[in-house]
Amino acid sequence: MNEPKRLYRVEQGKILAGVCGGVAEYFNIDPSIVRIIWAALFFAGGIGFWLYLVCAFVVPKKSDAYPGY
Repeated sequence: MNEPKRLYRVEQGKILAGVCGGVAEYFNIDPSIVRIIWAALFFAGGIGFWLYLVCAFVVPKKSDAYPGY
């Protein structure tokens, strides 16, 4: 049976907390695109900063979401 996709933070190839890399893997897109969108949100009123900060604390690391991976 297929296990549903989970959102997680990456540990390999991360720049800050690994949130953008995890979001990119979840949506199967390039992490650079996610980083550009996140930066645009940051400069367009600061919501990107708060959203990233919340995700960094709430979203689990990949090793926690998929034990033994």
